[in-house]
Amino acid sequence: MFYAILAYHVEDAIKALTPQQDAALMTELLKIHDGLYADGSLGPSARLGATQQAFTLRGPGEGTVIDGPFAETKEQLLGLYVVDCATSDDAIAIARALRRVNPTAVYEIRPIALYLPGVPLQGK
Repeated sequence: MFYAILAYHVEDAIKALTPQQDAALMTELLKIHDGLYADGSLGPSARLGATQQAFTLRGPGEGTVIDGPFAETKEQLLGLYVVDCATSDDAIAIARALRRVNPTAVYEIRPIALYLPGVPLQGK
């Protein structure tokens, strides 16, 4: 059975960490990741970019792109995609393609730092 574990935190508390504190936190988290990877239970994991870098695609037709992560409280996270794009416009185009198939969905687009075992964490 697969499970998604979604990490919620107060964004300002994370942004307030010094680079050394953030590196120490990530070192400890990566120890857990490495153990989970070694025993075969780790799937993809990622650190989301700042909410100020987020976009939301919602509304009828092609939808409207709104700056920020604006899910309604009646909406629940039901899935996710990890896509490799050169620009946020490319990611928005993919979200629009998904939306053509599933027009009632709302898609939040955020940059992420993807964890790959044995590769240093990229971006922040």
